[in-house]
Amino acid sequence: MPGGAGGRGAAEPGDRAEAGTGGRAAGGPERPGPRGFVGRERELRALRADISRAGLDTLAGRKAPRARVLLIAGRPGSGRTALAEALVRELAVGYRDGVLRARLSEPGGEPVPVERVARGMLDALGVAAPPGADQDELSGLLRDTLHERRALLLLDDAADAEQVDALLPDNSACLVVAVAAGPLTGIPDVRPCTLGGLDVKSGVELLLGCAGSVRITVDPQAAETLSELCAGQPAALVLAGGRLAARPTASVADLVQRMRAVPDEPETPATLRPLARAFHLAYEVLPASGARALRLLALAPLGLADAQTLSALVGCSVSTADALLDDLAAFGFVREAEQGQYEVPGCLMPLLRARLAAEDRPAEVQLARARMLERTVRLLQSCRAVTEPEGATSRRRLAGLPRNLRFTGPDAAADWLRARQPALLAAARLAVADGELDTLARRLIAALVRALTAHRGAEAAAPELYGLHRLVLDVAERRGLHRERAAALLNLADLDARTGRTRDALARYRAALDAGRLAGDPYATGRAMESVGGTYQELGDWDRAADWYGRALAQRLARDERADQARLYGRLGAVHTYAGRYGEALRDWRAAAAAHRRLGDAGGHARALSEAARVQEYAGRFEESARTCEEAAEGARRAGDVRLHAALRLRLADTLERLGDPVAARLHRVAADRLLEPPRGPRRTGDGEGPAGHGAPADSATTAPSTYEIRSGSQKN
Repeated sequence: MPGGAGGRGAAEPGDRAEAGTGGRAAGGPERPGPRGFVGRERELRALRADISRAGLDTLAGRKAPRARVLLIAGRPGSGRTALAEALVRELAVGYRDGVLRARLSEPGGEPVPVERVARGMLDALGVAAPPGADQDELSGLLRDTLHERRALLLLDDAADAEQVDALLPDNSACLVVAVAAGPLTGIPDVRPCTLGGLDVKSGVELLLGCAGSVRITVDPQAAETLSELCAGQPAALVLAGGRLAARPTASVADLVQRMRAVPDEPETPATLRPLARAFHLAYEVLPASGARALRLLALAPLGLADAQTLSALVGCSVSTADALLDDLAAFGFVREAEQGQYEVPGCLMPLLRARLAAEDRPAEVQLARARMLERTVRLLQSCRAVTEPEGATSRRRLAGLPRNLRFTGPDAAADWLRARQPALLAAARLAVADGELDTLARRLIAALVRALTAHRGAEAAAPELYGLHRLVLDVAERRGLHRERAAALLNLADLDARTGRTRDALARYRAALDAGRLAGDPYATGRAMESVGGTYQELGDWDRAADWYGRALAQRLARDERADQARLYGRLGAVHTYAGRYGEALRDWRAAAAAHRRLGDAGGHARALSEAARVQEYAGRFEESARTCEEAAEGARRAGDVRLHAALRLRLADTLERLGDPVAARLHRVAADRLLEPPRGPRRTGDGEGPAGHGAPADSATTAPSTYEIRSGSQKN
């Protein structure tokens, strides 16, 4: 089960130049307490001064069109994120709209797509972004949102200037602190603050915080030499201190000697060799169980893990995994984040992956990944089941799960899902990209869709669901799964239609129709035909809409699917009404009314008759309209649909006035007013349908436990 933390990935231990909380070192004593940010006073002064420096626009007499960018450049492990965070803490009080943090690279160095970063920042600002929106739309929305705000942005681990440029606010009241490996060529008026290693004094201070004061003060010269061998890199110093803490009888001079003896790998860049040597020395004193656990953490999505994740990866108990994480944190290999989660430093991820490839067989690695995904699926199923009412089948199954797979209640499950959502989504992306665990990937996506929908609702979770449906489409196309391809296309098209991308929706509905036919799935084909008709209706092409509704109706008639027949007769009646073909519209609405009557649906029967009365009124047949409206009102009364009954009484009053009977019209208005009086007790209410009633809109697709399905319903137009 992947851990997760909203909006930020794992940073290097030196990138904060501060270590996590104390823990048990494997084979060693309790390590010293928390360590703080050390050194970098000169760099902090330079960055603060750069804020007030006159920019090129100011010198030219122009107002700065965009936010000022402060760039901190340095290699991973150099303490660059720590410096950025220290600067942000100092400056945050001056930015009333708060601090927005985003990580622009995955722990292994892969760039994060700009649209994902922008969506996360918009979510932090409480701004809903349309599902499926592209990079330009989302970055534009972010700039618009920040146009009148005073916010501080921390963009960590930027891959290139294009990433940063796409996220820059067009507002000089905002400030951007960017962290990157080198200069961001292409962004004007940026002077990088380039980081080297810590000075010797600060390096020794960091070692003291890691290993305790006794051995450092006894042999200060050796401590200074160790700081120099680590090239002042905070990440390397943290690992060296972790080894000292794990070996309380070893002297600092012993570690210096060992570090000098470690051979450098030829392919390792010179700037990373101090970190690689420190990693080697800390890794070699781990017990076999700890070393294996550390290697397998390279599989953790976003480098985020908790005891459940490690338990599944290693194949041990949750309590054992919890102890292993404490031990790894004591060495500085991981850092405690929040809510029981740990983050693997990004600068260590390449080293962990290399060890995993060298020391573990591919089959064992794949088995560990499969165990993690299976645990994630079970946790997501539990997360959803806890929202079900007492007595539901899923709740009864929940009671039979082990305690560590259960949640105490819906609130606890929602908190877990919210905290781990980024890593859960990353787990789904990685599972699909793997290509060898497609069955598990499909089950994971199914469980995640259901959990998100249960806790957040289909509308609120639509952006995440859109991405998940695209992942299903990738798997279905790769595996030739035509039914699942049709389901994914229908779900994506529904979301496109709801966000105004009507042409995109139409193309996807047509592709879904082809996939449904290849799968021999009558439901998918019928659903696709109806949705194509709904899209043409949205575009105002009444002839094509009627044609496609007619095709869908023919299929429903052939299969004797009566509820769908009733709905489609109504849809045909609506488009014929819009087109002014009142004879055909009246025929379809009466057919819809008859179909609802056969189903025993008194409310549906009354609503269909009300639409037939409206069509008669449009056609100028007022006496027939009055009779039909009277029949519909009586049907609504029998159905207990008070609002529809009142609306029909008012319409009947209007019709009677046209026919020259004001007394009867007044009686009907009085009856409608009485119906709409505040209720004195419980009563059933329902909504009427307008002349273009489109039926129930489709929710985002649900999924079965082991497959991907389409939820019944039709596209909202």
